[in-house]
Amino acid sequence: MRTARTATALAACAAVIALAAGCSGSGGKESEDKADDAPGGGKVSGPRLKIGMVTHSGEGDSFWDIVQKGAEQAAAKDNVEFLYANNKEAKEQAELVQSYIDKKVDGLIVTLAKPDAMKDVLAKAAKAGIPVVTINSGAQFSQKFGALTHIGQDEAVAGEAVGDELSKRGLKKALCVIHEQGNVSLEERCAGVKKTFKGSVENINVNGTNMPESQSTIQAKLDSGADYDVVVTLGAQYAEAAAQAKQDSGSKAEIDTFDLNKVVVGQLKSKAIGFAVDQQPYLQGYLAVDGLWLHKTNANVIGGGKPVLTGPAIVTGKDVPKLEKLTANGTR
Repeated sequence: MRTARTATALAACAAVIALAAGCSGSGGKESEDKADDAPGGGKVSGPRLKIGMVTHSGEGDSFWDIVQKGAEQAAAKDNVEFLYANNKEAKEQAELVQSYIDKKVDGLIVTLAKPDAMKDVLAKAAKAGIPVVTINSGAQFSQKFGALTHIGQDEAVAGEAVGDELSKRGLKKALCVIHEQGNVSLEERCAGVKKTFKGSVENINVNGTNMPESQSTIQAKLDSGADYDVVVTLGAQYAEAAAQAKQDSGSKAEIDTFDLNKVVVGQLKSKAIGFAVDQQPYLQGYLAVDGLWLHKTNANVIGGGKPVLTGPAIVTGKDVPKLEKLTANGTR
């Protein structure tokens, strides 16, 4: 992995925190406290806290299952009641955050995929004295909106890493597939690819909540005669759609993707895709809950208020043996 040193350091950080201390819902539905069932045992002593997480996840997005698992396991260790809700629509996401403010949670974890919709409700959280950690998206807005810190990868840097990798592979013309129009993090990824890739990049928007339609849209571009030699998808499940679109069109374009899941690991193994970007979603969920617990119990701020990076790491077929073990554990 290209950022093995960074990943190792972050893992060590999580381990130190653990020593010192001692599933995704859809459509706005909540997943209540699973702490008692999570592995690890050994809950800490002290007052029981309530922490809510609200993400922009769409239905069936396995990435957020991994984020949620990390959060649940940290909650189990920290004696935290963990609440989870999500909605891909920005207005509804903000309403879910307000519902947690009304429940007087002890801390909030939110994503800022569409930051303008979250600004006012996070100001209300600050007024109520509820600490906030942002994760995954919208890092550049985190401090402005009063969050303690942001946990995730720098999306522009991740995009630049992909652009560099495409150039090393001698590719010339890329199609960058945005599966949620208006999501600032996805736009940053494609912009980063364009910044460092020595070839040309064309963005395309697809309906990420309709996989057959997304596949058809990608195939139409591959059938257009535009001679794309690589398709870059911005989420693991879209790599599968792109690979099928490639097969149906008879294209020879390479498929590469951001993010990992079990299917992508299998695609790396079979060489159906060239490489993937690992941003360690389990770590995002785990550190967010642990960070809020540490802040509430000991006034700590992970990262000293600066963003805590969990990626990017470029992974290829040679990393499959390790990745297979991690996906089996549900942490990738």
